[in-house]
Amino acid sequence: MGGLRDVAAPFMVPGPSGVAVRTRLKDLTADDEKVLRLVGDHLGSLASRDLNARCAAGLEHDSEQWAQRKRVLTEESSSRWAGSITKATHDQWALARRGQLAHIQSLEAGIETITHRLSLPVGEKGTKKAPGGYGTRQVWFAKSRRLHVLEDRLQAVRADREAGCVRVVRGGKRLLNTRHHLDAAQLTEEQWRARWQAGRRFLKADGESGKRFGNETIRVTADGEVSVKLPAPLTHLANAPHGRYVLTSRVAFAHRGEQWADRITANRAVAYRIHEDVSRGRWYLTASWTIPPVKTVPLEAARAHGLIGVDTNADHLAAWRLDEHGNPVGTPLRFGYDLTGTAAHRDAQIRHALIRLLHWARRHHLAIAIEDLDFAAEKTREKHGRRKRFRKLVSDLPTSRLRTRLVSMATELGIPVIAVDPAYTSRWGAQHWQKPLTSKTRKTTRHQAAAVAIGRRALGHPIRRRTTPPPAHRSDKQGHRTVQARPGTPGREGHRPRIPGPRTRSVRAGCGAKAGDQNAQHRSGRSAEHGFWQQDSLPLSF
Repeated sequence: MGGLRDVAAPFMVPGPSGVAVRTRLKDLTADDEKVLRLVGDHLGSLASRDLNARCAAGLEHDSEQWAQRKRVLTEESSSRWAGSITKATHDQWALARRGQLAHIQSLEAGIETITHRLSLPVGEKGTKKAPGGYGTRQVWFAKSRRLHVLEDRLQAVRADREAGCVRVVRGGKRLLNTRHHLDAAQLTEEQWRARWQAGRRFLKADGESGKRFGNETIRVTADGEVSVKLPAPLTHLANAPHGRYVLTSRVAFAHRGEQWADRITANRAVAYRIHEDVSRGRWYLTASWTIPPVKTVPLEAARAHGLIGVDTNADHLAAWRLDEHGNPVGTPLRFGYDLTGTAAHRDAQIRHALIRLLHWARRHHLAIAIEDLDFAAEKTREKHGRRKRFRKLVSDLPTSRLRTRLVSMATELGIPVIAVDPAYTSRWGAQHWQKPLTSKTRKTTRHQAAAVAIGRRALGHPIRRRTTPPPAHRSDKQGHRTVQARPGTPGREGHRPRIPGPRTRSVRAGCGAKAGDQNAQHRSGRSAEHGFWQQDSLPLSF
């Protein structure tokens, strides 16, 4: 098995735990936009102060301090606004802690790689398991300096983690750094300021079951009327009873509108968020709610009639249909997407590709098999060195967003999704399937062969295909024959070990272990062309 890592078993991907739908707030008046900006700026300043207090508390934060923070915010807003702010602050602090841990792991991996390569002689070749030494003395010296830089960073980040200190920027660190590169971003200072203020506003309210329409803070009625509970300092702006401001815009959710209407009619919790897209000059309303876990289909049932293997790439999805025995059926399909441009454009491209894939799977009533990709530790330049194109390829793969989208959309259509271990799928797919599936009218790509390998692994079959017997005779003159191993056979994904000696029972005369005297087979001690023969002596028995 020569250093191959263990391959994890395929599993059914669970469905999403919640949904979110968005619609546009159209026909807002100037007064509506002014009120929304004032409320958002006021609550945003409270959220910034609360985040500062939470970060200062660090690891010593407890439920009593949480209650105290909420009481302070309630005086300047309301109890429900304070609850939404403190919950959002806690989630943001927890996300920063997870990112801090991931940064530590990335630094440790980089330090380990550099230390290993510095310990080797300059110019030493590497192996498949470990990299070799650096090419020149200049590179060795530069990497030795970088090692000290990474060690200092790791020490600082570890100290912050032990102290419970995190670095968080409300509005986003990227947008903050854009302030120093306005020319490159093609923005003026006023345009950047508008985006910065919009990013730091807080207009998000958690739902509450049992309350009217599922939310008392931002309320949306069945006929689309949107009203906002104003904070205490801004109640003089109210145009409705009980300190509420009703917007002139009427909303309707085109996607999942019936589900949303059923929830608010039954007074079940629905969370809302209002935000402004400064570049387009539009306001949007996002509604979200949790859903009960969907009962997944058993793995054997999903495999019963075959499936569709999907290989994820930087610019397309390569898919091939397989029957229950692991044989490719029909022709492969390619679902392309363009990941250049804005985030909204990239997200739309992914959705369009997934829609075509899911419609194909739904027509044939098949499950989808996809790789369980995770490049969290595979993007560092210390691991891949000067392979900038490969590092960019790995970074451009939309693994997280594509899988989230695929699971959510497939659950809505009732299509099972099977995740498989991505180990060696591209390599073994090209080795065992690319050439046999290539014909005069079809050129099979490496990605399409990988889709076949993914589908076979999801079905429980080994990636190696079963070859036909040799055409000439029963010996192995034409080459080694592979066999179809059962799903429970250990090591079925690996290479067959070479066994010395004859590989079949077809052994030429005189070479077998029990060959004996071959002339005795002719009942003669001489060859057949002699003119006489003699009877062999009979064995004596007592």
